Parts: sequence; C-alpha cells; structure tokens
Amino acid sequence: MAVQDSKSSPEVWLLQLTDFGAPNVPLGYIYLPPPTDPAYILRFEIEGTSSICRQGSLWVNIPASGERFRRGQYRRYELRPNFNETLRIDIPIYQAGAFDFYTTYTPLPGFSTGEVPTPKPTQTPLHYIDVSPKLSLGNAILPLDSLSIFSVISKFMGKYPDDWEKHLKGIGQREYNMVHFTPLVERGDSNSPYSIYDQLTFDPLSFPKGEEDVARMIARIEQEHGLLGLTDVIWNHTANNSKWLEEHPEAGYNIETAPWLESALELDDALLKFGNELENYKLPTTLENMKDLDRVIAGVKTHVIEPLNLWQYYVVDVTRDVEKVVTAWSQGKTIGSEVGGLEGVKDWSLKQKADHLRANGFVGAGGLQSRFYRSIDASVGAALLTVIYGSYKERGLDTNGATKTMTAILNELNEPFYKEYDADVEVIQQQVRDRVRYLRLDNDGPKLGAIDPKSPFIESYFTRLPSNSTTKKHNRRSLSLVNNGWIWAANALKDHAGPDSRSYLRREVIVWADCVKLRYGKSPQDNPFLWEFMTKYTRLMAKYFAGFRIDNCHSTPLIVAEYLLDQAREVRPDLVVFAELFSGSEEMDYLFVKRLGLSALIREAMQAWSTQELSRLVHMHGGIPIGSFEVDEVFKSNNESHAAQDTNGINGSIGTMNLEPQRVHRVKRSSLHALFMDCTHDNEVPAQKRDARDTLPNAALVNMCACATGSVMGYDEIYPKLLDIVHEQRLYSSRSSEGSVKTEGGSGGIGGIKKLMNRLHTKMGQDGYDETFVHHEGEYITIHRVHPQTRKGVFAIAHTAFPGYGGGHGSLTPVNLRGTKAKLLGSWSLEVDTAESTKNAVLAEKNILKGLPSTLSDFQDVAIDSNGDDTVIAVPPGFAPGSIALFETWMPGAEYSEGLDNFITSGAQEAFCKLDLVDLNFVLYRCEPEEHDTLGGGNGVYKIPNYGSLVYAGLQGWWSILKDVIRDNDLGHPLCDHLRDGQWALDWIVNRLERIAKASGKSSMQYAALWFSQRFDAIRKLPDFLLPRYFALVVQTAYRASWDRGIELMSDNIRHGQSFLQSLAMVSIQQTGYTESASLYPNRSVSSLAAGLPHFSHSWARCWGRDVFISLRGLFLATGRYADAREHIMAFASVLKHGMIPNLLSDGKAPRYNSRDSIWFFLHSIQDYTNMVPNGRDILKAKVARRFLPYDDTYFDFDDSRAYSRESTIEEVIQEALQRHASGLSFREANAGPGLDMQMKAEGFQIDVKVDWDTGLIFGGNQSNCGTWMDKMGESEKAGSKGVPGTPRDGAAIEITGLAFSTLSWVAQLHSEGEYKLSGIVTASGQSISFAEWASRIQQNFERCYYIPVDSSEDAKYDVNPAIVNRRGIYKDLYRSGKEYEDYQLRANFPIAMTVAPQLFTPAKALHALEMADEILRGPTGMATLDPSDLNYRPYYNNSEDSTDFHTSKGRNYHQGPEWLWPTGFFLRALLKFDLMRRHTKEERTEAFQQITRRLHGCKQAIQESPWAGLTELTNKNGEFCGDSSPTQAWSAGCIIDLFYDAQELATEA
Repeated sequence: MAVQDSKSSPEVWLLQLTDFGAPNVPLGYIYLPPPTDPAYILRFEIEGTSSICRQGSLWVNIPASGERFRRGQYRRYELRPNFNETLRIDIPIYQAGAFDFYTTYTPLPGFSTGEVPTPKPTQTPLHYIDVSPKLSLGNAILPLDSLSIFSVISKFMGKYPDDWEKHLKGIGQREYNMVHFTPLVERGDSNSPYSIYDQLTFDPLSFPKGEEDVARMIARIEQEHGLLGLTDVIWNHTANNSKWLEEHPEAGYNIETAPWLESALELDDALLKFGNELENYKLPTTLENMKDLDRVIAGVKTHVIEPLNLWQYYVVDVTRDVEKVVTAWSQGKTIGSEVGGLEGVKDWSLKQKADHLRANGFVGAGGLQSRFYRSIDASVGAALLTVIYGSYKERGLDTNGATKTMTAILNELNEPFYKEYDADVEVIQQQVRDRVRYLRLDNDGPKLGAIDPKSPFIESYFTRLPSNSTTKKHNRRSLSLVNNGWIWAANALKDHAGPDSRSYLRREVIVWADCVKLRYGKSPQDNPFLWEFMTKYTRLMAKYFAGFRIDNCHSTPLIVAEYLLDQAREVRPDLVVFAELFSGSEEMDYLFVKRLGLSALIREAMQAWSTQELSRLVHMHGGIPIGSFEVDEVFKSNNESHAAQDTNGINGSIGTMNLEPQRVHRVKRSSLHALFMDCTHDNEVPAQKRDARDTLPNAALVNMCACATGSVMGYDEIYPKLLDIVHEQRLYSSRSSEGSVKTEGGSGGIGGIKKLMNRLHTKMGQDGYDETFVHHEGEYITIHRVHPQTRKGVFAIAHTAFPGYGGGHGSLTPVNLRGTKAKLLGSWSLEVDTAESTKNAVLAEKNILKGLPSTLSDFQDVAIDSNGDDTVIAVPPGFAPGSIALFETWMPGAEYSEGLDNFITSGAQEAFCKLDLVDLNFVLYRCEPEEHDTLGGGNGVYKIPNYGSLVYAGLQGWWSILKDVIRDNDLGHPLCDHLRDGQWALDWIVNRLERIAKASGKSSMQYAALWFSQRFDAIRKLPDFLLPRYFALVVQTAYRASWDRGIELMSDNIRHGQSFLQSLAMVSIQQTGYTESASLYPNRSVSSLAAGLPHFSHSWARCWGRDVFISLRGLFLATGRYADAREHIMAFASVLKHGMIPNLLSDGKAPRYNSRDSIWFFLHSIQDYTNMVPNGRDILKAKVARRFLPYDDTYFDFDDSRAYSRESTIEEVIQEALQRHASGLSFREANAGPGLDMQMKAEGFQIDVKVDWDTGLIFGGNQSNCGTWMDKMGESEKAGSKGVPGTPRDGAAIEITGLAFSTLSWVAQLHSEGEYKLSGIVTASGQSISFAEWASRIQQNFERCYYIPVDSSEDAKYDVNPAIVNRRGIYKDLYRSGKEYEDYQLRANFPIAMTVAPQLFTPAKALHALEMADEILRGPTGMATLDPSDLNYRPYYNNSEDSTDFHTSKGRNYHQGPEWLWPTGFFLRALLKFDLMRRHTKEERTEAFQQITRRLHGCKQAIQESPWAGLTELTNKNGEFCGDSSPTQAWSAGCIIDLFYDAQELATEA
C-alpha cells in the first residue's frame, strides 16, 4: 500500500459492516497501511437500521491521539437508527498494532402480532483490525515489502565484539537491512539457541556487560551498517534446566497442575526403565535391522504395556461401584424421592441400561485422571435398580440378583472404554516403533547407534526436576514436567497437554527433551508468576529489537501471544512481527494473523522440489500481476455525508475534525503477507537438497518478489549442509566478513551479487514496484517486476539447478518484452565444487564453518535486440544451470505514466457535470433494442468475443463486467483478452458518444465524448498488456462521475440516502429516455418511461399506463423528477377515453383501453403529485389537448381533425373519469378482433364497469378478460387454454376498491378546501352523490365484504361462505367474482389497498393479515402471486412451454405463484404503516423499521449482483431465477423507493 503524502488531506479506508456487525471483507481480514501524518481515517459504514442498530453500540479499542493502547479499553459509539441513511463513524488511525471491535445490540425478534419474548442484549464476536507498522532506518521509510533480512545463529558468531562486528559489517555491506538474531539470552544445558535458560539475562559469554552491550550493538548496526534488529521470542517453552522452574514448577504441566497426564508419566517412566534393561530381557541394544526393531517393540508390549495395566485409567471399577450402587439401593438412597422417566426400563436392553448410566450418572467423562477415577453415581444406579426390582426395604429382597444385574450393566458400560484403550495401545506401540526406527535405522535419520543411558531408548516426554532444597518444598508430584514438542498436522488451537488430549499418552508428540512446555492457563490469574516473568522478557526484547520472530507460533496459545504482543507494542508501537506458523490451513493462518497482527508469515523457497514448484512459490509471493487493475476503488468523499455522521455517535471526538474532500478506499480482501526466505536455518541448503549451483538462481528469484525476503548465514557462502544448531561448535566464516563487498563475480560465494539483489529489492519495495509477471519454461524461470505507474522495472532470468539437470543448458525461447526497453545490469553463472572429497574436507574443518569452493563468472553476452519499442532477449549457449541475468526495464510508451493515472482520473466531474438526466440515460444505459432504435439497426450493444453482448451500450454495460473483473483482478477474462488484441472497444465508446452528441446537438454530450477521446488517446500507445488496466480505470472514472452526476440531479433524500436507495433511484435514469419508436405523443418525441428492459423497451411495448403510474411516485416524485412526472400525467390525461386511460399507449396513436385498474393508479399518481411537489395542486388547472372527445366513446385515428381539438384541465379529466365510472361503462374495444389481440375470445373484448351503490364498490370485467395487473391470457390451443385468462379477477378487485376510496376521499377534501369545483357525481339513475358519500359507503362496507374472520363464529358479521374459505384472518382478493373460490384466494393485492387507504382497515386485523402474507407469500425478493396451499398454485413461469398442461402451458401461470417484486414495495409499506400504529416508544418504532430492513436483504443483494443494475420483474419459487422475467423492471425499483419515502415521512411524523 502506498504511503500517504503528509501534505495531502486525510484519506479514508471504508469498512462496511454487515447486518450482524461483521466486516464485509472475505475471511474478515482487515489489513490497513502504516499510520500517516495527518492520520488517515478508518470509516465504519453501517446501514441505518441494520440489526445491530437496535439499542446498538460500536465498541472500538483503537486508541485516540496520544492515548496508550489497552486491549480491554473500548470507545463506545452509539448506533442511532436511520432507515433512509447510512451511518458512518470515523476513527483516525494514529498507531500501528492489532486492534479489534465488536458491537452490542438487542437482537431483532421475529415479527409477530402477538407477544414475543424480549431478546436479551448480545455481543458480536470480536473482529480484528491490523495496522501495519511504520519502519524507518535513518531518514528512510522501510515498507515491509522492502525488507531484506539476514538470519544468524548467535552462538556461531564468535567473540563479541570483534567477530560480531566483522560479520555484521559484512551483512550490512551486502545491503541487507535487517538482521535476525536467534535468541541472545542465556542458553540451557543443550546449548540450543531455542532452549533458553534465563529469559531475562543476555548470554554472558557473548555480552559480558549484558544490556549495555546489546544496546551498543543495536545502535551501531543501525547507524553504521544500516541494519535493524530482529530477534526470536520463545513463549511456549523454557530450557529443561531453567533454574526458575525449581521455584515455580506450576509454570509447567505436571500431574499436580495437569492430573490427566499421570498415565503418560507412568508410561514414560516405564519406557525409560525398559530401555535401560534391554540386556536383561535379552533384547538387542544396537538395532541393525527391522527384525531387531520388531523384537524390541514386542518387548514393549510384554514388559511395559501389559504390566502397567493402563486400562485402569479408562474404565469403571466394577467391583467397587457395584458394591456402592447396591448398598445405596438397599438403603433407599436413590437420586430422589421419585424415579420418574424410567418407566419401561425392564424392557430395555443391557446396552440401553448402560447408556442411561453413562448419560445420567457417569463421573469422569472429561478425560483420563487417576486409575479408576471414572465411576458411577451410586444414587443414579440405585434408582435404576429400584425400577428393575422395586424398593429393597418394601419387598425384602436379597442383593444377589441386583449385584449380578449391576455387574452386567457396568461391564457393558466399560465395553467401549476397553475398545478405546485397545486403540490407544495400538497407537502407542506404532508411535514408539516409528520414532525408534527414524532415530536408529532410517537413512534420513540421525542413526544414533546403541541404546544406552547417554542415548536412551526413547526421548523422554518429561523433565524430572532435581531433588534439592528448593524442589523439596514442593509436592513430589509436581516435579515431573512435560516437555514441549510438535505433532504432525495438529490443530493449532488445541492444547496437546490439556485435559481433552491424549497426545502425550499416545506418544504422538515429537518431543524436544531439552524444553519444558509452559502452562499459562487462560489468563494471568491462572499462573501469575509465569505471565509476569514472560512479560518482562517480552518487554526487554521489544526495548532493543525492531522486530520479533515468533518461534513455533502455531503452538503458542493465542491468548498468550496476543497479551505478550500487546506488552511489546506498548514498548515499541511499530514492532514488526514475523511468525513461524505451520497451522495446516489457510483459514487457521488468517485467524492467527488477524488476531495477532502478524506482519508476515515465514515461507521458504527451499521447500520447492522442482522448478515448476519454485515457479509457483515465486508467483504466490511475487506480487500482483503486471497490468493489474486498480485495487482500490477511490472516490471523493462528499462533505455533506460527513456533516450527517458528525452527530452520530455519543463519542464526539471526531466531530471537531476539519473534514475536507477525501479519497476513500474500500477495505478489500488482502492476501497473507510473507517473509519469503531463500533458505532458513531450519532446512537443508541447496547443496543438500538440490544442486549447489541453484544457490544463485534461487536467491535471485526470491529477491525479485514483492514481499519481505530473507536469507541465512551460510547460504551466500554455500555451506555444504544444514547446521546442527544444537551440537555444532564451529564458528561462522564468510568472505563478505573479511573486507569490502563489491558487486562482482569471483570466489567465495554469491555475496557480491547478493548486494545488488538486495539493493534492487529494497528500492523496488520502497518505490512500490508491486506488479510482476512470472514465466516458467523447462528449467528456466523469468520474472518481471514493475512499478504500476512509472512502468519502470527489473527483469530477471534464472536457470535453476535441480538434481538431474547436470551440465545441460536446456533452452529458453527468446523473451519478447512488448513495448519495453531493457538494459543489462549483469549476468552471472555459478560453479561449485561438490566433489565428495571437497565436501568432506570442508566439513572436516575443526574450528570454522566454511562454504564449498565456488566461482561466480561474470559474462556479458546476453543478446538484447530492439524492434521499435519491443525488446527481444536471448540467453547465450553458456547460460548453464546456476546462471542468472538481471535487466533494468522501462516502457517508452509510458514515460509519463507516473502522471497518467492522475490524468485519467481527472476532469471527469467537470466533463460530465452538464449532463442532464436524459443525457445520462444515453451515457450509462441503453439496451440493445433502444440502441438499434435510436442509432440505427447497425448499432447495438457491444459484443465481446468469447463472452457475449453487454447488457447496455452505455457505461453500466461495461461496468457490470469490469466491477467483478477488477475485484477479482481477472486479467484472463475475455474482455481483457479482447482489449489486448486491439483497441476496438476504445474506438466504439468514443464513436458512440460522438454520434449521440452530433445527433442531439448538445454540448454537454460533446464534453463527455471529448473527455473519453482524450483519455483513450493517452493510453493508446501503451503496450497492449496494459490496456485492460487503463481501459478499466477510464471507464471506472467516467462511470463514477456519471453516477455522481445522476445522484446530484435528484432530491435531497436520494443524495443523502444509503447506497441501496441510490441504486434504486438510478433505475429512473435507466428506464427513462428517448426512442424513435416510442413517445408519449404521436406527433412529438419526448422521453418516456419504459416498463422494463429489454423486454419492454421500445415501440408499442415500451409505455404502459399501469406500469407508469405504479412506478411514477417512486421513480419520478420521490427522486425529485417532477417535470418527468408531470409530462407523463399530462400525456396520459390527454388520451382519457371511456373514463379510462390506456394500458398500452402506443404513442397515443393506437391506445388500448382494456385495463380497469390503470385509471385508478393514474388518479392516485395525480394525488401524489399534488401532495409531494411544491405547488403541486397547480397541475389541476393545467390544460391538456384531448386525443378523443370528452365524454364521447367514438374512436378515430390520431390524425383525424377531431383529435386534439378539445382541451380539458386535469381537474376535468379527473371528474370525467369518476363520472364515467359512476354512470357505468359498457363498450367493446375499438378494432376488437384477432388484429388487436389474437388470443382473446370475442366476449373478452367487452368491457363493463359499474358501481354497486349499496356498497359503493366498483365491479367490472368478465371471465373472458383480465382487466387488472394480473393480465395473463391463456394462449395454448394444445392445452385448451387459448382465450381463457389465468387470472380474470372480475368483480370488485380489492386494490381497485382501495385506490377508488383514496381518490374519492382526496377529491372530497380538495372540494372542501375550494380546490375542486364539483362536489360529486350523478349516477345513471340521475341521483347526485357526493364524493364524501361515495367514499363513506365504501368504508362502511369494506371489511364486511372483504374480511374473512379468524374465528368462524364471527362469520355472520361478514359476507363469508364458510364452505369456500381456505384461510382465515385474511382479506379477500376479490368480491363477487365469476368464480366464487377466486374471491377467497390469498394474493398480494390487499397490501396495495392498505397502503393507499389504511382507513378502510381495522389495524389489528390488517396487521394479522400482513403477518400471514409475510409467512406465506413473501419470498427473498418478491411476493408470491398466489397462496402455495391453493390448488392453482404453479410457481414456475416458462412462457415458451408448449405443453398440454392447462395451468402452465404458454405461461398461463404468470400470476399463479411466481414471485413478483413490485408488490413487495406495497407489502412493506403497509407492514411499516400498520406496525407503527402499535408502536409508541422510540425503541418500538425502531424495531418496526428494522423488521422492514431485514426483509430488504434479498432486493439489496439482487440489485448489486444484477448486470442490469436493477430489480427483476419476477422470480420463480423462493427467489429462483426466471428466464422469462424482464431483468430490470421500472415498478420493481419504484415501489421500493416509495417505501423509503414513506419511511422518511413516518420518521418525520414521529
């Protein structure tokens, strides 16, 4: 990560939290860059009414400026709920470290109209935040990836200070920048650096003045040699002779502190004794072959296992416990006065009885303790006997039968324990056998020779403390302490000396006999001395060393490592921490890294067994691929959003910050960082494991990686074998320690070339050369590492030397560096004398450690040929295994690319700031039919070879692909291949915008086209492999600027709303635009709202009256697009006919009047307009030219002289619609017949609507048409459904009743306020009825007609036929339809009536019905269109199905079960409205909003994942994909925006 410029504004790292408070980052790993000046900000972003906002608080232990870090000290930020907005909490980062956060909240209970238990407050798990340390050396910052680390075994360094000084100077001269010291403290008897005698005393042999010497050495290596200090910390064991153990044996595991180890200690004692007595048993003491080994292992079974009777640790003592149980039975001492629950026990099998005792009366299930520790609770056993035999006292029974029975039961109970013991014994014998074989016989083992007291039969698992005046003060049982070790593929979180492990008994531990395992417990209170002592040790190390290497991190308890690292970071906040971690899984690695704040994990190139595997490791640690996409999505933060967040959170320390425009980076997934070593002191060197010549290429490849790298003393010198750090006595020698180190070849190792490699590695790390390309070909590996902006780089060719390569030179295809120039820095070949005699001579040196004789040859005959800006490199014939070549590279086409990123990302806001909403429809969207329609048939969306077509021609089409490509850095995506193949996409985008700009004549579009042209021109000369990155950067920048411009043009609630609301609002731009084939008028072109894309995007299918006015409130009014709303209202008012508006507008040329509900959605939209738009009532007086004559059913063409010859005000249009309905409608559609609708029967074209004046309800339709939104007509002749509607919904549809009531109430109110001229209508019989009276009749009869009571005893109060009822407590979908059962169907239409006319509903009844809909109809995103219990329920829609199934053929089940999204908006609006009616406190009201938030999860996910950037029309059952659904539908988004608008209004009312 780049270090922030101290002069720039604070940058922001954005961390989004999920609904339950977890970081929205894969694996939860939050890795942040080092602290900066000024401090950058970590911004928590939380949805305003997520679950954690319910009485919620965010707790963060990141310290404020000037504060000391305390892990348990958290700052609290209150999460104040806000449905429409996103909460933001800013935390400045002032110091490095491992921090954490959590949230507390009261969980949201399930929705219910009844009483529900109040959930208890809860706390989320801890989530971790790692801030990288900021290392510096002199005046230079050292990023972690620039570290070149050199390991030394301290005891081989020689005499201090002279020998140390010459070695440290040589290390510095090789331009390493950090030296890793194995522990410098006093060692134990074994002399192993990792067996520490006294953690608080520096080795007196090396540092006679202790701390003073160490302090002087650290200062000198930093100031004179340019080296930081790094040391091991060992927290999980101490030397077996550590004196302090005698005073504090409780610091280890003994059978007093860990009684479960008693059996392991007995076995260890017995095995040691057996080993000393082999001769007595006539067994071999020197093992010559496997036969000898088998004899000895057989002796283990006979002389150790069998006499020990270890089975007694596993089982219940049958004799003892039978006696206890029978005695308790005879004395009446059962588990209680009753023995209920045991009825039928006489019929139980023996196993069932044993299982009962194991489950209810078994003591000692936790683990092995002492012999026969396991037992049976006598009272429980007595209760069992009482049920079997009855009361002993009452029946005067003898005990013989009971004794026999209980004996059988306990023997049965013991059966699995004996099997457990047998299995463990097998493991014990196998483990002993395998270990002895390795130590005595295996060729790759140490072949220890004869078994004797100096070389025991087994490595002891326990250290026996000596008997002296100190240890005599302790219990003898505490003086045998378990030794530490490791286990193959062990669980890193498990304590293998703990009570739930038998690893020490089963001999599974590969033990270090010189190291006692330390027992910390779970907190300092469990072992105060040990925690305090190791804290002092840790703080002492942190005082002097810039970094730690945690030895055996995987076996260090996490709680211990965390605590001690906190102590270390208190001393040195910028402590760098590396870890030796072998957890066995990436998931476990992440757990350790994020909790401990580990800087990097140690990885080693020498683990590779082939060139291919080495190539994989280099690729893994090398960096991101060349041409990678910008990892951070960077955008300017809006000051307004900060103003909102300043008041959010009771901790107000951030509210005083001066918040300027900021760059915001999203916290994204980070890979685990590595310290990649060419070789460590733990593993074999190239001369052993590969070919000694591989020393050079292996080192070069490691140093080329974009991570911390390292080596070990002896590697550069080409030592012949791995050093035995325990037994080796000789001291280091190195040519680099004897004089100046020059970058040249010669003898004595590779130190000179390592100097160049380290210099390059440090520079590349400091400057941010993060991109690499690794290529493997046969024996060769090439790696190119470059800077992502300047494109300067270093290129390396390495000819590896694995066994079998011999002297062959292999072959490397000439390397073509496209668009790149190269200059040779040097090429070298390593030759090493590996003759056996030479090795033996080197190893025979008595006092010093020497490397194998070697020669590093320098040659310059690598061929570099230029072809324009391309370079071809060919290696010479003499480029043998063990050779490398290094080159400096640069790209002429990117000479100014350091400023290219800045140029590309600049100017977009200015270029796009004049675009209007319709311009943005062209720039961002336009599906294939729209594009054909506007720009001509030859112009559609862009097609990507091997991928397919974009969904849009505009930027959203590109971004829908690029967002995932960028996130995954998917350079292999077909789009990337296409961009590398040519610049067609660049030309296409510019040409398209230029054509649109020319056609529109708008300068705003010309600015956008020019911006693109200039940016694309700037990247055209780049090498083709960089085009995907820069193309993405251009598109991303333009997309962000266009998006921001769209949001800027909308209302305040959208501008300040959460991202989901803004995504929904952008659908209004997506769906509204110009097309040649569709307009709102027949004689002029205006932008129009599409019903959905791409299915309803052009021509007659674009503009639907019902869809427009269901969508209009959300997409136009709530977004502030008042002019668009007015235009659509006026256009549809102009085509009023029969008192209806058309469903299919067809530009007004051929409108079709067949929908009974469209007029009511239209009238309600006018009501919404008057209520939501400033001075909205003015529209009532606006005049509109009429396509047809008022109150006249005569049809004529749009170019007839009568068309548009008359004008009406909107008020008059409203009145005409109401009057025509009051008078009754009866007409046959104009042009009825197959030419109008080829599926419909003749009677279906007849439209009849009337009012029942007894109830005020409006009835209409027949069984042959479908005049509501559920308008699917049967089409299948094969199935016999042609002309038979799937859902006729004739009668009085509940949503029409609700909409009519709302409209009537509204106009009545307008009249009472003098804003509407007429007071009512005149019926067909001539009776005058006021609007208020009409509404009153509906209200008085509504629930009687529609409600189905929960209790059938109330049926008499309602118009209910009990024989037809399927569900109770709901509202009918219809009233008095042509098929009575259809009235009683549960559908998602009643919430529409509830939303627009809540006065019609009894709140309690309404909420109960909504609760049922929530349980029965609501899917992940949509509402099921029919109750799943209905016999007609068919939830899978397939319009192309041509079967004989009457219900589903040709998609007749369109509205018979599939889940539609737009009703979700009305359902949630109704649920919120009625739920709030019963909520009175602030907390209760918050819960209502949170219930809604939880139900929006599916829609939020859907709009994020959809390439169409919208919400689909419908899904199949449970949200399953429906292939025939329009992928983005206007009303699906608009109705959810309505919800947010309501929420804001309801919150304001509160």
